[in-house]
Amino acid sequence: MNWHARYLQQAAWTRDLRAYLFDKAELKKAKHVLEVGCGTGAILNGLETPAPPHGLDLNPIALTQASINAPAASLTCGNGLSLPYPSNLFDIVFCHYYLLWVKDPLQAVLEMKRVTKRGGHILALAEPDYYARVDKPAALRPLGEWQRDALKRQGADPGFGAKLAETFFQAGIQLKETGTIQGGVNEPSAREREMEWAVITADLGEAVSGEEVQKMKELDDEAWAKRERVLYVPTYFAWGQK
Repeated sequence: MNWHARYLQQAAWTRDLRAYLFDKAELKKAKHVLEVGCGTGAILNGLETPAPPHGLDLNPIALTQASINAPAASLTCGNGLSLPYPSNLFDIVFCHYYLLWVKDPLQAVLEMKRVTKRGGHILALAEPDYYARVDKPAALRPLGEWQRDALKRQGADPGFGAKLAETFFQAGIQLKETGTIQGGVNEPSAREREMEWAVITADLGEAVSGEEVQKMKELDDEAWAKRERVLYVPTYFAWGQK
């Protein structure tokens, strides 16, 4: 599985939202910017800031890739539950598909708040709610249930998106805007569908037989071909100030 390609795909899903929120937060004037859970640098590489951005991740292998994909960034291997930065340092702190993977999301948001300057911006750009996932035709509903259960087995909270705004509120962050990512449901390209199935296969592991997975893939291909396929996962964002 090419995880950098996957992260680039996820970054594409939120491109318009990031442009809107980063403009509101005045990213182009921000001298100190941090991405918590930066992964392989899929978003860091495209940031337009007057000074090199900072990126933190717990995975040293991902950071090695990030050093190649975002060579200007200042990268740190560390835990988002205890950020290795002084308080009141950053103008903007953000994360992307991150909090659902954290054991204590409130603590992670509190840490993001701590290292943000007074009046600075805290953004969670994409947190899904797989409990509200929509799959059509009905025969494809088990696919959503399989993926939700797979995320739980991996330690994620597949429904965290619906809790995002409340988490910001509990952290004492002044919430400026929140909601779900908007956009039309476009038919994915063959390459995108291939990548999605690679993720599904990796997620499911041995929990579902290869025969069942193949049957579901055939139903998925058929539904897309007939233009009957609907796949929607509500994905939430939150933008606040300290």
